[in-house]
Amino acid sequence: MAAQHITVDIPEKILLAEKTDAHAFGKELRVLAAVKLFEMGRLSSGRAAELAGMGRVEFLLSLSRYNVFPLASELHDLEENHA
Repeated sequence: MAAQHITVDIPEKILLAEKTDAHAFGKELRVLAAVKLFEMGRLSSGRAAELAGMGRVEFLLSLSRYNVFPLASELHDLEENHA
């Protein structure tokens, strides 16, 4: 699958404050975007894992670091069906 490149300008002060380099920060931004888009229901766990650059199981296991429950949408559906 072809990949598209997106450029994001990050002020040098941010990289210094985060004590990281552009490559590592870019990788973290991809993971953070994937987690948030998954949390919002805009990406499936598989697609979010792709965006994050990791396997689906690894992605699902990493969600706890961001206080995101991996089965939130399923739980919501069950609650609605029960009501």
